[in-house]
Amino acid sequence: MRTRDCSADVVVVGYGGAGVSAALAAREAGADVLALDRYLGGGATTLSGGIVYAGGGTWVQRAAGVDDDVENMLAYLRAEVGDAVSAETLRRFCEESPAMIDWLSGHGVPFQPSLCPYKTSYPTDDYYLYYSGSENSGGYRELATPRQRGHRTHGPGVSGKALFGPLAASAARHGVRVRTGTRATGLVVEDGRVTGVDAVTLDGAPALVRRRFAALARVSAKPGVYHQGLRAAMELLLARIERKHGTRVRIHASSGVVLTTGGFIANGAMVARHAPTYPWSQGLPLGTAGDDGSGITMAADIGAATGKMDALSTWRFIAPPSAMFGAIAVNARGERMIDESRYGAALGAAIATAPGHRAWLLVDAALEAQARAQIGPQSVWFQRMQTERLLRFGRIAGGSVEDVAARAGIDRAALRATVDAHNAAIAQNRPDPFGKPDDLRRPIGAGPVALLDISFTARLTYPMPMLTLGGLLVDEDTGAVRAEAGGVIPGLYAAGRAAVGICANSYVSGLSLADCVFSGRRAGTHSVKLG
Repeated sequence: MRTRDCSADVVVVGYGGAGVSAALAAREAGADVLALDRYLGGGATTLSGGIVYAGGGTWVQRAAGVDDDVENMLAYLRAEVGDAVSAETLRRFCEESPAMIDWLSGHGVPFQPSLCPYKTSYPTDDYYLYYSGSENSGGYRELATPRQRGHRTHGPGVSGKALFGPLAASAARHGVRVRTGTRATGLVVEDGRVTGVDAVTLDGAPALVRRRFAALARVSAKPGVYHQGLRAAMELLLARIERKHGTRVRIHASSGVVLTTGGFIANGAMVARHAPTYPWSQGLPLGTAGDDGSGITMAADIGAATGKMDALSTWRFIAPPSAMFGAIAVNARGERMIDESRYGAALGAAIATAPGHRAWLLVDAALEAQARAQIGPQSVWFQRMQTERLLRFGRIAGGSVEDVAARAGIDRAALRATVDAHNAAIAQNRPDPFGKPDDLRRPIGAGPVALLDISFTARLTYPMPMLTLGGLLVDEDTGAVRAEAGGVIPGLYAAGRAAVGICANSYVSGLSLADCVFSGRRAGTHSVKLG
């Protein structure tokens, strides 16, 4: 890294969704901004579905004919978010939501107002606005009028690239400097203030070396999500390149340092330390190898406070096909677990506390046939693969409830009692005990029936995505990192999954990316102290 590149007003560490939002906001506030990324930029954002949770009357909602307002959005999120942030911060998040979509659109992020007509975990390429949480599930319908707030960035397949790419291009046009292949190793503190970052960079390495590093980083990022052994091999090669060709530099930040380095789901030892009972090894760590908690650790090393470090989100999506919401989810004791129409993270949380992390969906022949017919029209490729695996390899069939219970090792009488109670409530017009809306309920037929294995232990046939939600505690007005001893650490800010934020208690699709933009812009703006 050349001498002139070793200083800036604001240094952003980590260049994913939160990082690029912070960099743009700092630049818009007049700062000279240098962003560093350990790999190629993009982080977990480019691997994501590109969903931004927004409401209160965004231009996308209005164009789609969705009538939403701030109070309605707030009523729903208050129940989902809980005490993750203050009531004032949550209100501000909702009030600023339409302007956030305007800001993203102004920087080239494409949205499209096409409403998905069915409830799903992720819409096909025909739809870009949908119910991305539990808005129309039991209990929540009574709190707020259900409204579609999952704003999927417009692009084929999983469209996280359609969010990060335009933001990064806009940042470049606005003069944000970016140095990839640069790993921060520590924070520089002078007279109690963070004034810079120590790093190892490949910026001065030969072009051929940088190209090889980039190729290996791409393999580690995307295929590595699904094959942790492959990722580990790539990381060894990347570390070898860094040791051989990396240069140690100290980068001065005259105004502030913003940490947007992601969470720590890629660090099994760190997960085990903070959430020792969580079945991390049975899940699919969702993120890049850079989500190893390094930014959180760097800040903690200089006295930063952390919170919600034991909070993980695990996702078990059963739809599409949307017919699956009519099934009932049971644990190893044959007991029903949840309103099955809830967002997949709620089902994942229920399985995480179930005996042995075991769970099944009980379906009858008619429901299974309906689900199979919906696979094609309702699914994108990865959902189709997931459902086919579930129906082919995770399926225990039998002529009756008792038959499948015996084959699955579930108490036959308990499962029979669960089914009878479920069917009786429907027949007698009584509310569902778990709150499932009436329009999604259906009785389980006498047989044949099947149990579909949705356990954590079905890792190879039905992977369980996981991510961490805790991180550094920040001042919710500025994004400044709070100190363990009280107050804030001067010159240090954090955003995204490196910090406690809107989704630190409960995750629904789009809430993390929305928080990355919200908290990233907040930290970027307040990190600027010019003049």
